[in-house]
Amino acid sequence: MTLVRKHLLQASLAIFLASLFSSGCSDKSTQYFERDRYPAKLSDWNLLSIRGDNLEISDETFVYDLNSPLFSDYAHKLRTIFIPENQMMTFDPEKTFEFPMKSVITKTFFYEKGMEGSVRISSSWSGDPSEINLKKHRLIETRLLVKHADGWEAIPYIWRDEEAHLNLTGSIVRLALEEEPHSLNYLTPSKNQCKSCHATNHTNGEILPIGPKARHLNKSSPLYAVNQIDYLTDKGILSQVASTIDRNAVYTDMAADLSHRARSYLDINCGHCHNENGAADTSGLLLDYKDHKLAELGLCKPPIAAGRGSGGRMYSITPGRPKESIMSYRLSSTHPAAMMPELGRALVDEAGVALINEWISSLPGECI
Repeated sequence: MTLVRKHLLQASLAIFLASLFSSGCSDKSTQYFERDRYPAKLSDWNLLSIRGDNLEISDETFVYDLNSPLFSDYAHKLRTIFIPENQMMTFDPEKTFEFPMKSVITKTFFYEKGMEGSVRISSSWSGDPSEINLKKHRLIETRLLVKHADGWEAIPYIWRDEEAHLNLTGSIVRLALEEEPHSLNYLTPSKNQCKSCHATNHTNGEILPIGPKARHLNKSSPLYAVNQIDYLTDKGILSQVASTIDRNAVYTDMAADLSHRARSYLDINCGHCHNENGAADTSGLLLDYKDHKLAELGLCKPPIAAGRGSGGRMYSITPGRPKESIMSYRLSSTHPAAMMPELGRALVDEAGVALINEWISSLPGECI
């Protein structure tokens, strides 16, 4: 073999190997970026990327799910956690787990594609990320929560075809829906809007993840064939857990206790603001899953500030009468001045509203 031919073969092999490993992120180490140095492309984090038509995730991440997720206009959500090597999360029976510095949480929102460029809001997904395919699904956004030495920061990316791009100011994505109401102005939040939910303590403004709590994660995972918390503990990703752990209900599980389902739904959808330290702390309405008094849950509780948000109703919850309850009215509204939650949805969660109405209907008593 001549020297020139040998060099050509070596060069060809180098090009082949480079092309083999240039796409996707499953074979690259996850990257960490300091504040104000975030890359323009999501793929630079090596957490999520497109290889061919498939969405691929880093094998350094853990895919997780919640018992009852936050409603976001019927979008499917792929959630992942990255923990730096030889580090672990610290278990807490009630609060968000403590994460080591350089941890990254991702949440990717997507829909199944429908006919003629539309998307479907009535489709299902098994939770397996290997099923996400650009021919079948439309990716909308990926939100990152990055743990720095001084705390968490929210970083939003918006998908355009095969890449997600940094978008700190947020935007409106106009979607055609296959089902009624046939259109949706989907809001991708700005960096600051992310704080409105994740700053669960209104006093200090500290941003925290909402989902990674024991009661949300305490469920069996079909991906791992075991309970998620057991899996994390066995893998050395989570510190030793308590012997007894609370578990929120799957709110769509008709076999579960009605009150437990309703409280679980309100906890994940409303509790990040409606808690003793949250942005809605002055309302006196506490909807996180704690042992609150009935009046704090809204039973026969008049609003602190009346207005369009009350819909002319007298109490947050009028027992036995959902149509006379402010809570039901606000969950059913899409008017910006009345709807709750204020951000994160433009459509009504029909199943969620039906659950809360059933719960209110079951409550005994009269407001005097």
